[in-house]
Amino acid sequence: MEKDSELYQLYTGVLREELIPAMGCTEPIAIAYAAARCRALLGCLPERCRLEVSGSIIKNAKSVIVPNTGGEKGLETALAAGIVAGDADRELQVIAAVRQDQIPGIRAFLSQTAVEITPAGNGIAFYIDVTEYAGEHSARVVIAYYHTNIIRMEKDGRLIFDKSATQAPQSHGTDRSRMSVEGIWEYVNTVDLAEVEELIARQIRYNTALSEEGLRNPWGARIGRILMDESGGDLRMRARAAAAAGSDARMNGCELPAIIISGSGNQGLTATMPVLVYGEALSSSREQLYRALVLSDLITAHQKTGIGSISAFCGAVCAGVGAGCGVAYLQGADYDAICHTIVNALAILSGMICDGAKSSCAAKISAAVDAGLVGYAMYRHGQQFYGGDGIVKKGVENSINSVSEIAREGMKKTNDCIIDVMLKK
Repeated sequence: MEKDSELYQLYTGVLREELIPAMGCTEPIAIAYAAARCRALLGCLPERCRLEVSGSIIKNAKSVIVPNTGGEKGLETALAAGIVAGDADRELQVIAAVRQDQIPGIRAFLSQTAVEITPAGNGIAFYIDVTEYAGEHSARVVIAYYHTNIIRMEKDGRLIFDKSATQAPQSHGTDRSRMSVEGIWEYVNTVDLAEVEELIARQIRYNTALSEEGLRNPWGARIGRILMDESGGDLRMRARAAAAAGSDARMNGCELPAIIISGSGNQGLTATMPVLVYGEALSSSREQLYRALVLSDLITAHQKTGIGSISAFCGAVCAGVGAGCGVAYLQGADYDAICHTIVNALAILSGMICDGAKSSCAAKISAAVDAGLVGYAMYRHGQQFYGGDGIVKKGVENSINSVSEIAREGMKKTNDCIIDVMLKK
């Protein structure tokens, strides 16, 4: 692929958009970001607040611990943390610099301030609408489609920013519709690593630190530690453990940032850690490792493009497939092997639902990584799933599109049902 070609620039742009740092689960952090931006617009601490959010945001923010809040959970906590101690200029690291002496202020704000939370009924899967009031003044900030995408701002009822009329759902700076497995493969093998070195090195550094923290200390359900204890040195189990351990930590309040993919730290960890574990075991060169991670990242992002940033489909599956491809690359896989790895892995685990962010995400990550690794193992043993086997279609892009359609369209009612079940007392 020529360095000055549009496709080369597309894939480089996707990596730059995707591989960004975030501290904490990204849905409550997006609430904190909107709240902090709204407070800055208001100019003072609000006396009351209104938060209107889509059901999927409720699902993903309900049960996960918000970092730097003293172990508190929930939408109200995320909102208060952003208002009291957030730095909106840091976007998805909005509450990364909260000081210990600010935490009591977050709790006090929650106890003294009326917060109204209502479900949004506009059909937008990713929607956060924050309004803050102080005396006769008010401010409003709306985020839609993905985590930092502000589409509307108002001050005292006056519109000061609006891109809702031109904002396409799931739009990014890059045209993701041109992505393909074939194009990704060509890019992986031709990219000038100097252009992506800083991104990939940061991905390795941040996500390794989270994984090691999860293995070292008893976070959440300790899935990573359990898998490591049960591994007996088995490489595949260690790869699953490394990915799960990072989720153990970040789902339970760890204050270390992750490098995210498709708006998710869990997906970033899943796409990263198995490749690193195999790279070390295989004594892979730095170049092999970096190219394998680029492959894992882009395969993950490509699958998620057709699904959307948030749905009833567990995004860890996409990242597990990406990781399987990255591991296959380290073992000398060719393009045909990568295609079969993707199709096989999607056929194995494409039905796993997302029931919100919480401790069990680590276990789902373990299962997703295993599916990716089994997908490649099947290919090495001369086995595959064929077009017509369930949702599998002839051709890797057709199989990806099948899963995307099911996740994006078919699982809308499933998502509503999941949310209803979660909110029942």
